[in-house]
Amino acid sequence: MELNKNNVSKALEEVLYPGNAKDIISLGMLENLQIEGKKVSFDLVFEKDTDPFIASMKKACVKILESAFDEDNIEIKGNIQARSKAITKDAEINAGQPETGTKHVKNIIAVASGKGGVGKSTVAVNMAIALAQHGYKVGLLDADIFGPSIPKMFGVENEKPRGKQENGKEWILPLEKYGVKMLSVGFFVDPNSALVWRGAMATNALKQLINDAAWGELDYLIFDLPPGTSDIHLTLVQTVAVTGAVIVSTPQDVALADARKGISMFQTKGIDVPILGLIENMSWFTPEELPDNKYYLFGKDGCKKLSAETNIPLLGQIPLVQSIREGGDDGKPAGMKLNTITGKAFEKAAIAMIEQVDVRNENMDSTKVVEIKHK
Repeated sequence: MELNKNNVSKALEEVLYPGNAKDIISLGMLENLQIEGKKVSFDLVFEKDTDPFIASMKKACVKILESAFDEDNIEIKGNIQARSKAITKDAEINAGQPETGTKHVKNIIAVASGKGGVGKSTVAVNMAIALAQHGYKVGLLDADIFGPSIPKMFGVENEKPRGKQENGKEWILPLEKYGVKMLSVGFFVDPNSALVWRGAMATNALKQLINDAAWGELDYLIFDLPPGTSDIHLTLVQTVAVTGAVIVSTPQDVALADARKGISMFQTKGIDVPILGLIENMSWFTPEELPDNKYYLFGKDGCKKLSAETNIPLLGQIPLVQSIREGGDDGKPAGMKLNTITGKAFEKAAIAMIEQVDVRNENMDSTKVVEIKHK
């Protein structure tokens, strides 16, 4: 069978949506079908970002098309994008506003921690990859201006973002790898030199990465924030409407004490950013050769107790496994392998976050950009 749009659409009529047993063509779920040589790409449009059948529907489309056209004659894996019809309340706020990098971003997620060394960047990177592997359009902005780690963790330290001119404006084009668009100040500075900037220089750099980047349409833009509470955090909430924050901590008391400060910052009157949930990193040590063994090196269930205390959901517990460190150092994050202990942990946390975003958007007013008024 010839590889053309008509035949592709006809083959996809065999893919039924489990919710009502109708095919995806009659339901109007197929959009932006493109064919370039053997490469076939298209969008699958769902009612909600949290549709439980996204992953299975993408797999069904791949199976049907590879069967119809012979997998040697078609390139389809990784070329199906899932998106939703729903426009979040935060996206509605941006409608009609001046063109900025985040105008077409549905949800902006701040990943923060009260202290350094708890694996916040590791969590941000692997959550982003888990979301991308589930078909979401994802961006990741390394907002840790003085300690950028995203280039290293994605293995793109030597690459540089390009620019493009459009409508009289110079845009920065984010790099893309593993289905995640990314930007970091680390792409623009010498990785071997200390970044000695005053606060204003750092905050201006963050604003440029937000507003002058061609992020395009994204379901989630994740900000990997520096530890603590600083000018960077304040600049973020003054620049964009943050959908919600995820707080990362390890189980020990000293980390939990700082995590409470992070929670307090986002909940401060005038900032009012919802806390979507907690993620406990390094929950226990599990040797690769003894996957059923758990050693609680940093205490047990610290974030579970903090969750009960604050009534903030615990999104997930991530074990301390050697492969997480190795993946981060080698530019091949552990979250890429969903069939591993760590991959499953990050996937579970990502899905839990999606559910909390959906609850937040259905039941709460849009977060507004913070305005600081000086008396």
